Amino acid sequence: MERRIQLLGWFLFIISACGFIASSLRAGDTAGLIGGIFFLLACFVFLIPFFMRGDG
Repeated sequence: MERRIQLLGWFLFIISACGFIASSLRAGDTAGLIGGIFFLLACFVFLIPFFMRGDG
């Protein structure tokens, strides 16, 4: 159950990042766009352990 809640939280963070990216694109905000992309990438990096097999 805890794992599901954590995955839901990361899914919501990914949706947030996509919202930041869309908003930055619409506003023409390059710095915001770069920040949104890095935020999205960081979310995926933090999700890697959830999908790796084994304990190591």
